[in-house]
Parts: sequence; structure tokens; C-alpha cells
Amino acid sequence: MSRSQRLGVAAALVDGAMVPGDVSIADGVVEQVGHPPGDGARGVAVPGFVDWQVNGFGGVHFTGADAGAMGEAASALARAGIVFAAPTFLSTDLAGYRRSLAELGGILAADPTCGLTAAHLEGPFLSRAFAGAHDPSTFVAADPGLMRSLLDAGPVAMVTLAPELDGSADVIAALVERGVTVSIGHSDADAAAARFAQRCGATAITHCWNGHRRFAPRDPGPAGWALDTPGVTVGLVADGVHVAPEVVALTFAVAPRRVAVTTDAIAPAGTDLEHWNGGGFHVEVAEGAARLADGTLAGSVATPTRMLRELERAGVDFADAVHAMSAPQAQALGLGQWAVRPGDPAHVTVLADDHEVLATWRNGVRL
Repeated sequence: MSRSQRLGVAAALVDGAMVPGDVSIADGVVEQVGHPPGDGARGVAVPGFVDWQVNGFGGVHFTGADAGAMGEAASALARAGIVFAAPTFLSTDLAGYRRSLAELGGILAADPTCGLTAAHLEGPFLSRAFAGAHDPSTFVAADPGLMRSLLDAGPVAMVTLAPELDGSADVIAALVERGVTVSIGHSDADAAAARFAQRCGATAITHCWNGHRRFAPRDPGPAGWALDTPGVTVGLVADGVHVAPEVVALTFAVAPRRVAVTTDAIAPAGTDLEHWNGGGFHVEVAEGAARLADGTLAGSVATPTRMLRELERAGVDFADAVHAMSAPQAQALGLGQWAVRPGDPAHVTVLADDHEVLATWRNGVRL
């Protein structure tokens, strides 16, 4: 048995309630909450953050990266408070998807606790009408056989697709059969098409309000479906750029406990880079936004700290904000649940009062 150790915090957020005192961990799990805090106790322990859409971080673009670079990104994400992240592969040809999946498979086989999960594939079955920053030349017809071949190439936890494409129902069925979360994104689907996709097995929207048919009074599209439908997980890029504070507040009000806040981060996130060329993208970073030359948003450079501050600015309760940073994503990625309760896995992020990350723990190991 490993020796019990204290986190040195002043409080812990446990099942949404603030509990004064320190937290002890042992053997990779939370041992006890509410110890009298020691001298210098600082910060609050919250459930370790999970991100289901990370295109890159710390200067690394996941698509096409080798094992060493992916490991560097995982370490940078841990420093930012993210205990688990789904490397998101996008905007590449089929061979590129397969190479990235094979590389990730090797990493996870060597170290299943490295902080990376099975992949999120954002493509190749997307809509040209809502390509966003993606290269439409990499989009292909929805084909269940092709989808199965990608699943065979390496570990996949989540796929974003456009359900209005011919053949998408069969693709969704193939994904559900393999236990993969199906999410709607980069799609021109109307609400009826989204509802049909749900009947086939879709359970999420990747980044609500962005990259899909726009919400309108008589044509609510994927956003209307996601917000109106219990059980659908609502992804949200809460970086202060993709959605306004009023829209953040509305999303949390309409879909309580179903919002999954994501960075949608790209390689410059977690760095001071103002220009980035990689993965077929040329991106300029200014005023907290990452854009292509034509002004199109190209993911974000957000960190968990920045997103928590944006959620606070939108009036989201702290406990609700923290829940949205981990629980829905962990469920979608098949990671289980944790809430800093005794017996829970010791996946913990420690935050200062200003939401800066003081420490990150995964399986009881300080990263």
C-alpha cells in the first residue's frame, strides 16, 4: 500500500458542495476529505478536468504528431489542469487519419495512464456548407465500411459527423456497435435530421452554436434539437470568442448538467505563439482568438483557467462550471465518474481563487 498524502488545499468541491479542509489520497484514490488544513493550505480541490476536443496544445498539433510530441502535449495539458484529453484528428486524408490513430494506439498501449484518451475524429464525414476552418477536400461520402476501417486503425472514443449526409445512418450504427460516442457537428442538418440521428444513436453536439446550421425561429437546427432533448450532451466552446456571455448563460439554463465545456484548442494554446503554420493551417492569434487569413475562427487558444473566468463572467455558478469541465466529457469518453469523494479515483485539479491552476493529480500522482 502507498503512503497517505495530503494535497495541501484549504477546501474541496465534493458533489457540488464546498467542504472546508484538506484532502488526503492513497493508492490512487481519494482517502478522506475535510482534514484540518495545515499551514500554508491554499486552493480548492475540484474534479480533474476532461476535454473531449483538443486539436493541439503546447505547440503540438495532434494530427500527424509522433509519440514524443503527443506526450509533450499531454504534459502541457496537465499543467493547464486537464487530467484527460481526447486528441482530435481532423482535416487530413484517410491515410493521415490512419497514421495518427496507429500512433495514438501505440502510446496508449505503452502507457494507458498518460492522460490521453482514445481519439476524437472530427471528420471525414462533414458538411461543406459548414466546413469552418477544415479543408473540405478531405471530406468524403459517409460510408460504414470506411468508418469501420478507421476504427480498426486505432482507438476511437468519439466521432463528429454531419447526419444529413447520405449513408450517415449506417455510419452511426457502425459507431454505436463499437461503443463510440456520436456527435453532430459541422453539419447542415435541420432539427428533424438531428432527431433521426439521435434515434440511430447520436447523443451529443460537438460545439453548440458553432459549425452547424444556424438556429432560427422556424428552423432551430442542431442547436434546437440538442438544447430541447434530455440526454443529449451539449458541447460549448466557452472561450469568450465563440459564444457571447448571454449565450453561455442561456445554454446552461436550458441544458443544466448537460453542458460539456471544451477548449477546441489548437497548437498555439498554452503558448505565446502569435503565428502558427501546421496541419495545413496558417493561423494568426490576436486578442485571444485564433483565425485564418479570411477571419474564420480556427479552434481556440483557450485554457481551463480562461474558460472558468468566462463562465464566471456569464454568471454560471462555480459548481456548475466545474461540473461542465469534467463530468459530461468523462461519461462520453467512457472514463467513469469522479467527484473528490472518498473512494473516487484521485483525478484532481487544484485551483486558486482566481481560477489559476496550482496543481493537477491523476490516479494520485502529481503531474
